[in-house]
Amino acid sequence: MKTSKTKTSAGLKSTRGASRTVRTTKVTSLRHEPGEEEIRRKASEIYNKRVKKGEPGTELGDWLKAEKLLKRS
Repeated sequence: MKTSKTKTSAGLKSTRGASRTVRTTKVTSLRHEPGEEEIRRKASEIYNKRVKKGEPGTELGDWLKAEKLLKRS
């Protein structure tokens, strides 16, 4: 059986019959805080869709919805 050396964060480790090295990476989530211009564009998009459908609403409501959607992303 073939013995190979793989490199890990703790150093080298022997593995028997290993044909490839598997690496794991810790993924961290970085939250993006949307800027005023980005919120303005999204609120405008929401407003235009709402008006086109003839749905009721307010500019403030569109703004708050845009903030909520962008902060979730």
